Amino acid sequence: MTISGRGVARESGYTNLARMGTLPGKTQGPRMGLLLSLLLLLPSALSFRNAIIPSQPKTKTKTTILRLKQDDEFASIKTKPPRRSGRSPVGRSSSSTPTVSPPRRERAPHQFDHTEADPRPFLREDNLAAILSEQSPNEDATSYIFPNNANDRTGTIISMVPVDEGSHVSYIGLDDLFPSVNNFSSEFCSNGQFRTALRQAIRELIFDSSPEYANMSEKARRMLLLPDSSLQGSWQRKIRRHGASDNVDIIAAREGKLTAILSNHLGENAPTGDKFMETIGQLCGSSATGHWIDIVGIVGRRISHSWHQDTGRCPGGGTRTVLLGFPKEDNYDGVGVFSHVVKLGHERHAPNDHVIGEPIVYPNLNLDDEYVVRPTFKCGREIIMFRDIDVLHSAPDVTFRTSCMRFM
Repeated sequence: MTISGRGVARESGYTNLARMGTLPGKTQGPRMGLLLSLLLLLPSALSFRNAIIPSQPKTKTKTTILRLKQDDEFASIKTKPPRRSGRSPVGRSSSSTPTVSPPRRERAPHQFDHTEADPRPFLREDNLAAILSEQSPNEDATSYIFPNNANDRTGTIISMVPVDEGSHVSYIGLDDLFPSVNNFSSEFCSNGQFRTALRQAIRELIFDSSPEYANMSEKARRMLLLPDSSLQGSWQRKIRRHGASDNVDIIAAREGKLTAILSNHLGENAPTGDKFMETIGQLCGSSATGHWIDIVGIVGRRISHSWHQDTGRCPGGGTRTVLLGFPKEDNYDGVGVFSHVVKLGHERHAPNDHVIGEPIVYPNLNLDDEYVVRPTFKCGREIIMFRDIDVLHSAPDVTFRTSCMRFM
């Protein structure tokens, strides 16, 4: 008889034992020979049984059913499963180990602008123009007056000083700021390469002159300067480095790449890089904080408005927020570049104990479209301004921009 597979190995083993005298030979009679043959056939018989009799499925226990429900509920949480040990804890049976339910998933702050059941819908690139054309700028919107019993939990102080109609939002163009330059607004609005180079040079300038980024590696610098990421720093000429008592003058740095780009596109009357930044920054007023941020925002999705004030303060009564828009396409005339605003009927101030620099958020404020102003970007209106106590503002519900630079 010839036996293949594992039977061969076993046969060899028994043969070796017989050769060593451990197993009885022919002198022990036919019974021992029969027993030896049965032992050799046993592995093949077991293999034949497994081939013809399929294994039975495991019965779902209560623990298994509970785990399946949990896996379905938390399928969106990508966590690494805990490493299982082959041993049970000392003094405990593996069957007695309690099943621990995963913690309830917390939502990030930016996720509260939509419900979990109704996520932000994606917008097709070729359909954006049609969507934006249907949105009204509504620049003559009615001013919003908070009800006396409004419970917004912000702690803001409603002043009895009314805000004059027509003063909430102001518009200005680059031609107005730099009258000696021919066609600044036109070149900025019609030349995407100029806007891209200008924006990147400003970002590099802010990065290289901000102490927060001084010790970062070149790899980190490249990542933070990627065009699809927001960046912040100071627009002011003099800033402090590493707590030094004297300010560091960075005019020389601004006379470099930024100045060259302005000169190449605007000619000999172009402002220097330093003059460009200072002129826009001075629109903020004499009590400006110097804060600057290049805001990209959420692109390609429709979001809900998230109304807030950046500071709820207006030092000296004339401090303003200034926005310089960078549209997504040349010769753009429409909404979606600047923040959306709601005009307030009365000034609204932060309480005295509110942390300076912290925004005041109105998470429960849902306003009808009649109050929402969507400022229009177009040639000659590349910049808008407002006092933070006169309006509430939010990122556009549909964004159509490369970025929006905010000076404060």
